[in-house]
Amino acid sequence: MNPIQHILDEYPLIVLDGAMATELERQGHDLNDSLWSAKILHEHPEAIKRVHKDYFEAGADCAITASYQATVEGYVQRGLSENEALELIQSSVRIAVQARDEFWAEAANAANQQHRPKPLVAASVGPYGAFLADGSEYRGDYELSEEQLVEFHRPRMKALIEAGADILACETIPCLVEAKAIARLLKEFPGTYAWISFSAKDGQHISNGETAAACAEWLNDHEQVAAVGLNCTLPKFIPSLIQEMRSHTDKPVVVYPNLGEEYDPVTKTWHGHTCAETFGQSARQWYEAGARLIGGCCRTQPQDIKEIVAWSREV
Repeated sequence: MNPIQHILDEYPLIVLDGAMATELERQGHDLNDSLWSAKILHEHPEAIKRVHKDYFEAGADCAITASYQATVEGYVQRGLSENEALELIQSSVRIAVQARDEFWAEAANAANQQHRPKPLVAASVGPYGAFLADGSEYRGDYELSEEQLVEFHRPRMKALIEAGADILACETIPCLVEAKAIARLLKEFPGTYAWISFSAKDGQHISNGETAAACAEWLNDHEQVAAVGLNCTLPKFIPSLIQEMRSHTDKPVVVYPNLGEEYDPVTKTWHGHTCAETFGQSARQWYEAGARLIGGCCRTQPQDIKEIVAWSREV
């Protein structure tokens, strides 16, 4: 069963969570590392569980796991065995599931359950560029074939599915060839669904220059792709990107942009200004433009998710 459609048949919107890595940094963890939040998965898993719970308490209908930059190759480079790496990757799902189940079972939340769906756990599958840790997930200029990308993604996707994720969040994808590899790989796992969201550089084009419309159109015929959209993109580009995608697909559109600052992949720091209006106000515009899964990416916090929830329960 398509878990996204199952919820959207009953509710008008799925509220996603917000940033994991920058939220961990805000709580004092050092993520200036090629493993990024995958480092904390190894060293402080309890901190990740706490962030998941914070977002559930803010009203999120979906937790995205801390596996974005967790790859077998990345962990092996740090001296772990392949089996240890796969176990860590799977632990990202177990942590999120445990946080969700504990939250859902708490008596204080029982009264609210009729107003929201039981939250999903979406296993994050970052692009090949995230493993490189050089910012290429915002360029898409790595020259791998579709076949090579299938081979790269297979072990992690298999591990995340076997760990019990409700859906895969294949996110910050910078090029259509990588989305094609993921869509092809999904066929090896019947009954598994994923959303595919791209990073974009303007209101029409994903990071490597291909059009968002072409990406949506190509993915439209793939039944296991449950939603398509954008993440880790400047909020000002989101309305036109939603329009571009909606005109070429009948799948739900997912958007979870960052807070509006620019990221420097060399120094791993953020610069510039956040969007002028509140994130919650912007999110309402994205809903009106046609997005049906909405959350936040880098620099967003539980408070931003609360703002989305505040109006979304009324639509």
